Amino acid sequence: MNARTTAAGLIAGAAGTTALNTITYLDMMLRGRPASTVPDAAIEKLGALFGNGGGDGAARESRRTAAGALGGILTGVVLGTVAAHVRAAGFRPATARGSVLTGLAAMAAADVPVAVLGISDPREWSAADWMSDVVPHLAYGAAVQRTLELLDPSPAGG
Repeated sequence: MNARTTAAGLIAGAAGTTALNTITYLDMMLRGRPASTVPDAAIEKLGALFGNGGGDGAARESRRTAAGALGGILTGVVLGTVAAHVRAAGFRPATARGSVLTGLAAMAAADVPVAVLGISDPREWSAADWMSDVVPHLAYGAAVQRTLELLDPSPAGG
């Protein structure tokens, strides 16, 4: 693995995660909707599967919320790093296409485990639910793609 590529991916993943969180929090603020309980439920389910309860009461809830948020950050940074290495291997789609592909990959990374764990069924989501999921993930993809383009030292970059 190339350290420069990994560093670019970490930066791009952090930028994408910030974009996703910003869009999500703006949506919550504008529509007055509550935060998703899905990350907490996923951590709870995974904790039960691996025998880690995390304590009792408020401490358990706080740990579960923190672990869910950290899991989202970790996923975003890892996917940014994967995208950087895919780009370094020669797959360099145009900005719009790369943004959509990266956003859809991030959405799949978030939604597939949730469906497999039985926490939520995307087939039952409303149009508003889908928009609350698609738009932030596309923002993630756009931020990752553009950051990688800007950090690319090759003549074909950015």
